[in-house]
This record gives sequence, C-alpha cells and structure tokens, in this order.
Amino acid sequence: MEDVPRPLPSSPTKFMDRLRAFMRARRLAYRTEETYCRWIRDYIRFHNMQRPERLNSEHIDVWLRHLACDRSVSINTQKTALNAAVFLYRQFLQRDIGTLNFTRANKGRKLPVVFNHEEAMRVLSFLRGASWLAASLMYGSGLRVMEAVRLRIRDIDFEQRSLTVNEAKGNKARRTLLPTSLVAPLQAQVEMAAALHRRDHEEGFGAIYAPINGRQNNDTAWLYLFPAAELAYCPRMQVMRRHHIREQQVRRAVARAIGKANINKAASCHTFRHSFATDLLASGTDIRNIQELLGHGNVRTTMIYTHVIGKHTEGSISPLDRELQSRSSGT
Repeated sequence: MEDVPRPLPSSPTKFMDRLRAFMRARRLAYRTEETYCRWIRDYIRFHNMQRPERLNSEHIDVWLRHLACDRSVSINTQKTALNAAVFLYRQFLQRDIGTLNFTRANKGRKLPVVFNHEEAMRVLSFLRGASWLAASLMYGSGLRVMEAVRLRIRDIDFEQRSLTVNEAKGNKARRTLLPTSLVAPLQAQVEMAAALHRRDHEEGFGAIYAPINGRQNNDTAWLYLFPAAELAYCPRMQVMRRHHIREQQVRRAVARAIGKANINKAASCHTFRHSFATDLLASGTDIRNIQELLGHGNVRTTMIYTHVIGKHTEGSISPLDRELQSRSSGT
C-alpha cells in the first residue's frame, strides 16, 4: 500500500519523522511527501550525513550542481530537488537560504510520444480485465495510471458521462470525460467490486478507507473501482483490508501489450494520456478545455501538444515553397 501514509509516532523525535509530521500538518499530498523526503535524504547523504541545520546555501548549490553535471538529471527533476530543498529550509527549518547560484540542468525538453488511434486500439486489443479497462480510461479520459487505479465508485457519474478525479497529482481534483463505450464495462466493474466487498464483509474484512477523514466507514461509494486480488495489512487503519491494484501491475501489462502490438516507440501507460490530448487537439477542441480535462495548472504545459501534432505550423509556408505558391496562384 505505497500510497497510504505510514503512521508516525505521536511525538516524533527523529528528523525525518518530524519532517513528515510537519508536511502532513500542512496537508501535502502523500506522493509529494515521499518525493520531497527522498530528495532530502539524497541531499543529506551527499553531504556525508551532516545535519541540514549545519549546512547552508553553498551546500545546496553544490548538490544541485552535482545532480546536473554528474548525474545528468533532467530540468524538471532538478527543479523537484530544488523545491524539496527550499521546502526543507524555508518551511521546516525556517531559515533564509538567500539566492542560490547553481549550474542548471540543460537536458532538452523532449516531445511526448503518442499513439495514433489505430496503434492505441491495437495495444488495447492485447489487454484483458482490469488492465484493459484502466488503459482504456487512460486513452478515453486522459487519466494517469496512478489516477486510474485509485478511482473509487463515487467518482463515476454515469448520468453526466463524467469522471471526477479526486486522488490526482498534487491533490487537484478535476472532471473529465467518461467514454460512452466504457459505460457497460464500468458498470460491470462496479458490480464486481461491490460483490467482492460483500464477501470481505462476511469474512470480517470489510473496512473501507476514506481519505477525506483518514478513517474507515461503511459507505460502499468509497470502494476502489479496481480492487486488489488479495487482502493486505493497512498500516494506517491497522486492519486487513482490500486496497486497489498496483500501478506496476498495469504498467507491466501495457508494456507486454505494446510489444505484442509491434509498436516501435518508447511508449508506456502515459502514452495513452498524451494520445488523448493530441487526439482532442487535432479534432479542434480548445486548448483551454484540454488543459482542464488533463488537470494542468498552466496552459503552457498543455501547449506542448501543439508541437506534437504540428498545429503550431498551421497557416505557415516554408520560404522554399513561396515561389512555388506564387506560380500556382498566377496560373
């Protein structure tokens, strides 16, 4: 249960426990907590386990320079590491680190890999069961794999043909499309999840975790749409219960399907989400609408898809072809 926060001591004394408690008090997403803690541990190890209180902005610069020059991380990865360091000092330790002067990563931005429609459907044809339905939601609704496996029954609105993504990246809820072609499979999945819960309840393992208050309840609307095959121990509730399927399960199934479909691209689960965006853009959907459906905080992030489909070149004429066009219009 990698997305369920581990319990902390009531009065934490260890540095990382105190840091995690501080993050949770400020309601940071658990994935953000895990990411920041991973980078902060990396920072501490890089400086030979010295306490961060004894380090300063120069130490941060050296570490960030190391990430860029020695480990060749991407621009976004270095930014995430920087955000973790800034949070550590300015928020947790309440220390001013002044102006940082580090070597910035310069790995160029790559355009997203996308499937055309025929390729996407070919990959889906090699998937079965929960992996097929999760991948279909990635392509048909623009979900991330994390968002697909965390869907709950309450997130599906069959009447409005919409999905509400509550457990999204950065804890930013959004609404997106529910493909009509997936209504029947989703209804069958809901019935299966409910039947499995009834069996668990009869056997004494019917605890349902609701993230809104971090407690268990009996409201079946909170059931995961994609329940795991086996029960597992929940460290937060300290009971055996049924979690959702793991992201890795879907990733592996999709990777196998891509191989069987003979798709010679560096594709993955996320390629379905990219393909959702480019297909909508190519069909004339407004970029702002696509931004909302994807849950991007800034439209500039969404604009990259205009480069993927070449929409940024609409109406442009190559200088080499201007004379040819002039001749054609003159005849």
